[in-house]
Order: sequence, then C-alpha cells, then structure tokens
Amino acid sequence: MPKDHGPKDHGIGASSKRREDVRFLTGRGRYTDDINLRGQTHAVFVRSQVAHGRIRSVDTSAAEAMPGVLKVFTAKDFEGKGGVPCGWQIHDRQGKPMLEPKHPILAEGKVRYVGDAIACVVAETLDQARDAAEAVEVDIEELPAVIDMKAAVRGGALVHDELGSNLCYDWGFIEDNKAPTDAAFAKAHHVTTLELVNNRLVPNAMEPRVAIGDYDFSRDDYTLYTTSQNPHVIRLLMGAFVLSIPEHKLRVVAPDVGGGFGSKIFHYIEEAFVTHASKVVGRPVKWTCTRSESFMTDAHGRDHVTKIELALDRDGHFLALRTETYANMGAYLSTFAPSVPTYLHGTLMAGNYKTPLIYVNVKAVFTNTVPVDAYRGAGRPEATFQLERVIDKAAREMGIDPIEIRRRNFVGADEFPYQTPVAVQYDTGNYQATMDRLVQIADIAGFEARRAESARKGLLRGLGVNCYIEACGIAPSNLVGQLGARAGLYESATVRVNATGGIVVMTGSHSHGQGHETAFPQVISEMIGIPESMVEVVHGDTSNTPMGMGTYGSRSLAVGGSAMVKAANKIIAKAKKIAAHLMEASDQDIELKDGKFTVAGTDKSVDWGSVCLAAYVPHNYPLAELEPGLEETAFYDPSNFTYPAGAYACEVEVDPETGKVTVSSFAAADDFGNIVNPMIVEGQVHGGIGQGIGQAMLEAAAYDGNGQLLSGSYMDYAMPRAGDVPFYKVDHSCQTPCTHNPLGVKGCGEAGAIGSPPAVVNAVLDALNRGGHRVDHIDMPVSPARVWQAING
Repeated sequence: MPKDHGPKDHGIGASSKRREDVRFLTGRGRYTDDINLRGQTHAVFVRSQVAHGRIRSVDTSAAEAMPGVLKVFTAKDFEGKGGVPCGWQIHDRQGKPMLEPKHPILAEGKVRYVGDAIACVVAETLDQARDAAEAVEVDIEELPAVIDMKAAVRGGALVHDELGSNLCYDWGFIEDNKAPTDAAFAKAHHVTTLELVNNRLVPNAMEPRVAIGDYDFSRDDYTLYTTSQNPHVIRLLMGAFVLSIPEHKLRVVAPDVGGGFGSKIFHYIEEAFVTHASKVVGRPVKWTCTRSESFMTDAHGRDHVTKIELALDRDGHFLALRTETYANMGAYLSTFAPSVPTYLHGTLMAGNYKTPLIYVNVKAVFTNTVPVDAYRGAGRPEATFQLERVIDKAAREMGIDPIEIRRRNFVGADEFPYQTPVAVQYDTGNYQATMDRLVQIADIAGFEARRAESARKGLLRGLGVNCYIEACGIAPSNLVGQLGARAGLYESATVRVNATGGIVVMTGSHSHGQGHETAFPQVISEMIGIPESMVEVVHGDTSNTPMGMGTYGSRSLAVGGSAMVKAANKIIAKAKKIAAHLMEASDQDIELKDGKFTVAGTDKSVDWGSVCLAAYVPHNYPLAELEPGLEETAFYDPSNFTYPAGAYACEVEVDPETGKVTVSSFAAADDFGNIVNPMIVEGQVHGGIGQGIGQAMLEAAAYDGNGQLLSGSYMDYAMPRAGDVPFYKVDHSCQTPCTHNPLGVKGCGEAGAIGSPPAVVNAVLDALNRGGHRVDHIDMPVSPARVWQAING
C-alpha cells in the first residue's frame, strides 16, 4: 500500500473522526443488555461462597415454589453436555500433554473458587429470579483452599482430585538452550538476579458481560446474543464441544461491545447456559452480569511469580537470560490460558536485544481462584516487565547508564530480519531510532533541572526508561497448530459492491472500541479513491459475516485488514475487466485512481459508479468471460507475527514522608509500521498507558488464605482515575513497515499496557536510589505503603 507522510483529509494516514462515536456519545449504541426479546425470562446464578468444597446437596424445592420461577437448573440438567473447552494445548518439557480438567457449565461434585456457579434460577422477572436464588439451599463441605502457587505444587489439597496434581504443565523453552545457557552463566563476568511478582488484575471493561439465549422451535435453531470479541469462535466452541449444536443451527450475535481488553475473547459458562436453557423453558433467557459478579467470574489477568537472571560480560553486553515462572491458571483452563505464559511470553524474552542464549521455564498451576487468561498484552507485558526490570537492576549494579546499557545490546537496524534464540524472527525494526526519538520528546537532557526543582519541594524525582517489543497478529496457523492451538488464526472479509458504487465490508474481526467502522473504510477509500462515507462495515453477527477469529492480539488491521485488502483487490481486478470492456481496451492497460478507471496513456476513462452499475445491469458486458455482480471473499493467514516496538520514559515524584508517588510526565516513542489513522493510534496508546500505570501503581486482585476475594468491588480494587495519569507525549514517527502484510501495519492496541509498567517502577526505584535509599525492587502496585516501607527499610 502507498505510504504518504503528508497531512491528509481522507484515506490512509488521515485522522478521520470515529464515525461510531456519534451513536456512542449520544446514547444510541446497541449493547447486549439493550436487547429485550418477546417473552424474555431472566437468569440469576447461585454461586459458591467458599473457594473449595465438596457439594453435599443442592435443595431447589423452596426456590421452585416461588412466584414467577420457571425452573431451577443444577448440574444434573447438563448431563451428557460437554465442558467448556480450552483452545490451546501445551506439552511439557518431556512432551507430555498438560493436565486438562473438565470445566462444567454448573459445578459437578465440587466448587473450586468463590463465584463458581452451582445452580441457576430462571424466572419471569429479574427480581423474582434474585429472590428465588437466595432460597436455593446448598450444603458444602469446605475443603482447604489452594492459593499459593509454590505451595500448590509441593503437595497437599488438590483443586482437581482426578488429576492427581495441581501442576498443569512444566514447560521449558527452548529445552535445547538449557545446558548452553547454564554454561554461559557459569562463565559470566556479572550476573543480576531478580525475583518479582506480576500482580493479578481484574479487567473491568466498561460494559459487564451479558448473554441472551433464544431458541426458535419453528426452525429448530438457536441465537445467542453476547458480549464477545469473537462471535464465530464462541459459535464453534459452544456448538461443537459443549451443546452439540450444528453450526448452521446456531447464530451468535455480538452487537456493540463496551470494551473487553481480552476478557471477552473467551467462551464462558453463562453463554452455554442461556442457550441451552432457552430451549428447556421454551422462551428467551437473559443473564446480565452485576459488577460484583464480574469481579469474581470474568477471567483475571497476569498473576506470575518469577525469578529472572541476566548474565553479562564486563562491558555490559548480554550473554544469557534464564527465568523460572509460576503462572496461575486459576481453577479451570480458560479458552487461551495455557498459551499466555508460554508462547505469548517465552517467545518475547529476547526483547529488543541480542541475547545469544535464553531459557524460559514456566510452571502453570491450578489454584482455587478465578481462571486467569489473556488481558491486554497477554504474556508480552509479563515478559517485558521481567526483562526491563532486570536490565535496570543490572545497569545500577554495573554502574552503566540505563539508556546506554540498552543501546549496547539493541538489535541493529541493519540486522533484520533477526532470528531470536526463542523461535521468533523479527522482520523489521529500528530500536536506536525509537530511543533517539524518546530522548528528544521526553527531554532527558532537562531531567537534572527538574530533579533539582523537585528537591526544593522536598520530593524525590526519578526517571524510568525501558523498551518493549511485542508479537501481534498471532499467526500463522500452521505454526501455532504445531504449538498447540486448536483453532486457525486467519481472518476473513467479504467485500460487496452495490450497483450504485457503495461498498459493504463484512469482516470476521470485531470492534469493541478499536474504531473498525472508521479505519477499515479509510483503507478501501485509499485503494479505490471513493469517499469513506461510501463504505460501510458489518461485523459481529455470524449469520452475515464470514468465519473469522475475532479481535485480540492487536490483529484487526494486520490480519483482518489484510483479508479485506485481498478481497478488495479481487474486486478491483474484476472491475478493471469490466472497465476495459466498456472502453474497448485491454484490462492490462487499465489504471484506477481517484475513483476513475483510465486507459493508460490516453484520456479515455470511466468512473467507479458506471463500472459498478454495469456489473449489475450487464447489458453491455462480457458475459462469456465474467459473471455479473461485484462481491468477493478472502481469507488471510499471516506468514509471521508483526513486531511493534518502542521506548518509554516516565518521571515520578516521590514524597519520602508518605511514600506517595505522582507520575509527573510520560513519553512514548512507538514503531507501529504504517499508520492508517493517527488519531485512533494515539488514543489506543493513551488508553494502554493508563492501564499500565494502573497496574504499576494501583491495581491488585487479592485473595486471603481461604480463597476469599478481598478486592471484590471498586471499594477495594483501585482503578486509575484522571488525576492518576499525566498528559502524555506520544510519538509514532519512527515507522519501519511490516514486510509481510499488504498494509505494512504492525498493531498498536496493547503497546501502552506493555511498555508502561516497567517504566513506572524503574522511575520509582530511580527516585529512591538517587535520594540515597538503596532499594533494588518493589513489587507492583508501588503503593504509598510499599514505597514507605522500602524507604524505611
């Protein structure tokens, strides 16, 4: 695709305003909870109040006798149904498959976390369902809760008795690297060791989850309305593996979705429940998650405990890296959970650097907590945090400037494509350029003056710098299939041209805040030369979109957009044949620019609308050669990941009397390849940085020793507010286009959340150490209490 750095008012490179925001900002969005069907009933789940226990009995008689109750479901109503499937299988260091327990729709025999669904009441009204749910009597023999991951693998209570162990898998990557890595450490001039925790997070999307099941007796088919990032995947998993519904009898609709950050990728038990229950009760069944339910049922993120070691020579060059991570799976395996701490984490441990030897060990552990799965960044934030924290510690130990130690070890701009020791190959990048740009926009040269000003106020000022790289557009299918993925990772698009020239793009990608309805038309506008307003985007309904994998991993434009480009190119090729016939020329001589087909070297032309009309009114048409109409479908399976990268800088002020940390400034220099809509890109980075600052300073999902979620509401779980974040300096002028997709794009949606946590923590530690307090590490969140304790030893 052409790359134009000049200001534009349409097409690729223009900051077109998000057209979907008109309905969102005026309250005209159509979210799942806005849907109310004729004869609709309401579901309320009875959830476990203990983390681990054996179910002795469930007495539903009192609830069933209450007004408006249609049925109370328990596990026996789902006998013969499958469990919620896991979409990725990991093999351990010996090649054995991971332990994989059944995840029933309603708890069978045992409850395994606070919030585990035991029963569900379906009633005429929501209030009646709530009242009846409180009348369900559950007798549970409480068992010891498995919470601490290291203790869980040493023995004691089992989350799943039938598995015989709480260790889901013990994974080594790359196993052949282990002995050489150990040998490099034995010979190293300096070794830096760091133990850290990547804190558990609750996603907290703006819109809680909702599911509505609707069975049609006259057609014997089902419709599920749900808050999903990938409705086709939900249809496949639920239909084929849980409820045994043929795909052509199951429609899944995900209308407007108010955020997801990964938490709405997965197939949840509530979706299968309402779909099945709608047939049993003979009416639509609706479930709307409360915010409290969301805290204890939405898949959580992160939750790693890691020991990382970095071996260096006397000049600060990296020789080897090794890590041991305990990764929390929670009570069950969520859809993509096994892949997050392995192939989405271990493959990124090279970062932006030339480290010859890397060995990564991950022990995935079952605990009596909410299942853990992908959350914005999914594995890449965990890898970046480990790597950038240990590099900063090494720089301090060896007396090397933090920026300089990174520069010494960068992959050079002339070394691409670069094969890392952890399997992936970076196709393009320029890490020196992004660091140069960061030094400029963050005004690193002026830091000492700002530090002196802070000191005059009695505050400690620190500067934290770090780099990141991420793998986006997870692919290709043949590779990830070998690595355990149980689904393809392609994307699809159908481009339909109407007789008057308007275009409808039906995409398998799904938007939950990314701005697809704006950015996708910009690409089509660029390709054809028509106004963006002539292009409509349709997504989120399996009945009118081609089979696609949905939206996650910053893949929408890189993968979904590439499928759209492929389909549009088919359209253009056919349209050129029609134009050639209309102008009595060879299609090889036809050029398309600014919405006109022209015979090269002549003034003969025909406009886009005339060609489209000819396709549908084929009076003067080469029928022997071409079918009427202009509609094409394409699937795109990428040949590699894309590799966005960047450098971030954070400045903080620390009050040594209280430990309070204030983020004073934040700068981000990113390389996202070609940029389709700069305004949307900047907004994505802003949002990601905000989430990263939230993780670094505020957020933590905490369980007590009995498995009770202590941070189960906004009263106990601190979310970042406007006052917690500064105005950002964001730059994406360093562009090295992706070499293997037609748009040259890399992805931007997760970068801010990946690069920001280590920048914040590095800044806090820099402030303390410059202020005379020798502190090597503080685990996130760097709350005032933790900082004060670190200062006071």
